[in-house]
Amino acid sequence: MQNDLTYPCIMGILNRTPDSFSDGGRFLAFDAALRHVEYMITSGAQLIDIGGESTRPGAEQVSTQVELDRTIPVLERIKAEFPVFISIDTSKAVVMQAAIAAGVDMINDVKALQSENALATVSNHPKIKVCLMHLQGEPRSMQQNPHYHHVVKEVKQFLQNRIETCLTAGITADRIVIDPGFGFGKTLAHNLQLMRELSQLTQLNYPVLIGVSRKSILGALLNKTTDQRLYGGLALTTYALLQGVAIIRTHDVAETHDVVKVTQALLHHVDS
Repeated sequence: MQNDLTYPCIMGILNRTPDSFSDGGRFLAFDAALRHVEYMITSGAQLIDIGGESTRPGAEQVSTQVELDRTIPVLERIKAEFPVFISIDTSKAVVMQAAIAAGVDMINDVKALQSENALATVSNHPKIKVCLMHLQGEPRSMQQNPHYHHVVKEVKQFLQNRIETCLTAGITADRIVIDPGFGFGKTLAHNLQLMRELSQLTQLNYPVLIGVSRKSILGALLNKTTDQRLYGGLALTTYALLQGVAIIRTHDVAETHDVVKVTQALLHHVDS
């Protein structure tokens, strides 16, 4: 495995939850999870994102122990068997600490290290990357009338503030990734405005991660169910790559890999 991620790269999603909005329950079984990880890696994923608690709108919180049981054993097994970078999708400091002990490479936190002890946990481990995401409200209530005066400016300012907090705490710039949080406390209009002006975030010179795979923005635009949103998601992915996005978080790795490869060929000279 390389010493670091090569951008742009694909983050494959491994939800070990019964209630995630798209694939809830599919990968709770240990063997099914490992087979899916192997498939994602062979399909082009550089990074596997493991989640043990759904953050979909209206999702119920789970206990720390449940989240640990869903994520840490499979993380350890993936680390032992596959040459891939691993991220854990969590906001709990205890889960972060256990994941770090198990060899995780990145903390992907929808609350941007604002939970108790989260910032200190990551800052104490100098090799761990962190993805700081913007979220308005809490997952259970975030889609109940989200409001902004100017969504791009406010998301950008929040992320800049969290970056400064992390730098002050000793987390070096090369460890920081940012995520505007599509669908997290945002209406369709907010999401579209963020997508149009993604270059405002890529110009901050931190890798930008986006997660739009199968999300409600596509359902609203296309009037299609989660399993029918692939092509719309690929269109958004292409647009994001043209604006300099570094990491694409997706359920559909093979198809996204083709988009990344073709888009990169257009952006950079490729010998025949």
